[in-house]
Amino acid sequence: MTEAAERATALTEAVVDAHHHVWDLAVRDQEWITGPAMAPIRRGFSLADLAPHARAHGVTATVLVQTVTVPGETPELLALAAESDLVAGVVGWADLTRPGVADALAELRELPGGRHLVGIRHQVQGDPDPEWLLRADTRRGLAAVADAGLVYDLVVRPDQLLLCAEAAARLPQVTFVLDHLGKPPVASGALEPWASSLRVLASLPNTACKLSGLVTEADWATWTVAELRPCADTALAAFGPGRLMFGSDWPVCGLAASYGQVVDAARVLTEELSDAERAQVFAGTARRVYGLPDRTRAAGGLSSPGPAGPPGPRV
Repeated sequence: MTEAAERATALTEAVVDAHHHVWDLAVRDQEWITGPAMAPIRRGFSLADLAPHARAHGVTATVLVQTVTVPGETPELLALAAESDLVAGVVGWADLTRPGVADALAELRELPGGRHLVGIRHQVQGDPDPEWLLRADTRRGLAAVADAGLVYDLVVRPDQLLLCAEAAARLPQVTFVLDHLGKPPVASGALEPWASSLRVLASLPNTACKLSGLVTEADWATWTVAELRPCADTALAAFGPGRLMFGSDWPVCGLAASYGQVVDAARVLTEELSDAERAQVFAGTARRVYGLPDRTRAAGGLSSPGPAGPPGPRV
């Protein structure tokens, strides 16, 4: 790494990983993991698999995020959180178009680990209805999410960002968190119209964004931090550190990078920020937006980074 990268990765703040997954293919298939390119992640991934990576890179708390739109997954994630010293919040799934969605959210809160429910997400990027976010029944469900004190995560394509902005404008009481910067075209480098649409969304005060998922939008084999920087800089300028939060997108990130490379890349991408601003990106924003406990020491003594771990990012 360059001297700048070494300085950037030398931080000792406790990190919140605001976006990761787990799954067990023996319990439930992940139908989106198909084809030879996805073979590296077509297996089970558990919290036990994540723990050593978190420990090595100073992560003291995480947000565990849903992957499939079935009712059974969220109770399982909540149960995992109930037994975990690492998972501080769960973003689950519920059918927001159901008339009884408020009751469904309340029922999730009563389950083992229900106190860890911090948000809801739907796979808008793959929903067959292009207007799903703006439907009357969806808007009613989103209002119920806000009434329950929860956040709504947006997983969308770049061409859906303006729909997200319209939904956020219609529902100012809902906090919308954009996952993966809205999947910018890192590989091509053609930032428009993604960048302009992102700025429209960021202009709304009830929105935040995750600095996550960039390595898998780049060329998986040849990406560099320099290629990620224009997208990260655009998001930082649009949202500011107080509405931007780090997420690893583990284990999906493994298609292109190790956990340590993703953490280190994010640190390099934020190296020009002040210490206080970087603390927001790596912990403060996630704690505030999701209402997470200020966990400065977790089980296993995770209050500071451990060994250096895998090689750093390609700069």
